[in-house]
Amino acid sequence: MDILIKIVQLILSLSLLVIVHEFGHFIAARIFKTRVEKFYIFFNYKFSILRFKKVHGKWRFRFFSKNVPESYTEHVNVNSETNKKEYSYESIDLSTLPQDDWRTDEEHTEFGIGWIPLGGYCKIAGMVDESMDMEQLKRPVQPWEFRSKPAWQRLIIMIGGVFMNVVLAVLIFIGILSAYGEQYLPTSEVNKYGIAVDSLGYNLGLKDGDKILSVNGEYIENFYQIPMEIILEDTKYIEVERDGKKVKVMLPPDAVTKMLKHQSTFMSYRMPFVVGEFSDNSAAKDAGMQVDDIIVKINDINTPYYQDFVACIKQFADTDINISVVRNNDTLVVPLHLPAEGVIGVYAQPMLELKTQEYTFLEAVPHGFSKTMTEISDYWKQLKLVFKPETKAYESLGGFISIGKIFPDTFNWYQFWRMTALLSVILAVMNILPIPVLDGGHVLFLIYELITRRKPSDRFLQVAQMIGLAILLVLLVYANGNDIVKLFR
Repeated sequence: MDILIKIVQLILSLSLLVIVHEFGHFIAARIFKTRVEKFYIFFNYKFSILRFKKVHGKWRFRFFSKNVPESYTEHVNVNSETNKKEYSYESIDLSTLPQDDWRTDEEHTEFGIGWIPLGGYCKIAGMVDESMDMEQLKRPVQPWEFRSKPAWQRLIIMIGGVFMNVVLAVLIFIGILSAYGEQYLPTSEVNKYGIAVDSLGYNLGLKDGDKILSVNGEYIENFYQIPMEIILEDTKYIEVERDGKKVKVMLPPDAVTKMLKHQSTFMSYRMPFVVGEFSDNSAAKDAGMQVDDIIVKINDINTPYYQDFVACIKQFADTDINISVVRNNDTLVVPLHLPAEGVIGVYAQPMLELKTQEYTFLEAVPHGFSKTMTEISDYWKQLKLVFKPETKAYESLGGFISIGKIFPDTFNWYQFWRMTALLSVILAVMNILPIPVLDGGHVLFLIYELITRRKPSDRFLQVAQMIGLAILLVLLVYANGNDIVKLFR
């Protein structure tokens, strides 16, 4: 059920993003009186679940219909020997068809829903795109085709999708900030008890109990942003307070590589283990432990913080132990038998206070725009890391499984919209990359045309599209292959 909820959220989010992106191309094309032949949600390989189009003023609908070229008609015959249906196609002259035939009205857009829920597309007449429909390019140029429009109009049509994704991210962030505010964990709160680090944190030079003062000389207010700041800003040092003294921790040259390969949080916060709630069949509750007890020791081992307790308790699985707790300033010993699972059935109380910045709608507008620009900048920095071989960031590339994992196990509107805004930013940045077949590839050729006053030939654009498709296919296979390898690991 958890996986199903993630899948549903992923499909809903991607569907919304694709509709908005393709609508950007659609509306820009219509503004410049460029014909849009098809607008589809999901891909419709071989057949479509639903197609609808206005034919001479009346909407026509088709359900579960095959994809047959408009200039062909399909004939179905039954083979008398095999008793199987055989299909043949015959070229026809559209002008000879009845006035109300679907195929006679080329001016209106065919809208539809495909059956492969991995995106969608907007097919613009007279444009060399991923559909690789070259037959239309053999016909004389028509005034309503993409190729007949001035370069600046074609440029606006091409950036329309990316623009709409940025607009969507801004609107979502405005809505989130005005409805929920912005919640974060202040670094000053973490510094009450200091940080807890794992083996990588120790390797980088940090220690349990360090209090973060600055990163590359700058104080970071939001504790959760510190790891990303270290990765993206090529951090040289972290200044901490250790045993009452200021210490400058110089990071090793391969710190970013190690952090990316680690793929988990190497630095978290420490807090005392104060009993909050008990689980069902809790061994601690049965032994007499109470809410608000502060756990400080297992047998003779001091565990002043929650992380110390968790790191220590497993070694005593299925044995009798004594847990020391502080209750009303008295230290008591609670004897119990630790189950084979190595857990005592206690939930810790949160001891650090999150901060929430509230916004009115008018205050959220500029902050929503600013947050979108920050997310674009951060994602661009992440992409640049991929092209630095020394960081080996390419090893952490992920596909649809990685994207699906970022959604929570239970449906939550705040998390859903936040993830959708982030994916909208990712889609905008990825699409503007100067790779043929992506919007950025078309933009690159159009900028070349505007500067040189020379339009690339249709043959050149066809070859570029095929190269771009090959690059995109390799990236998709690699990213999703990484996901599969990680699953087996």
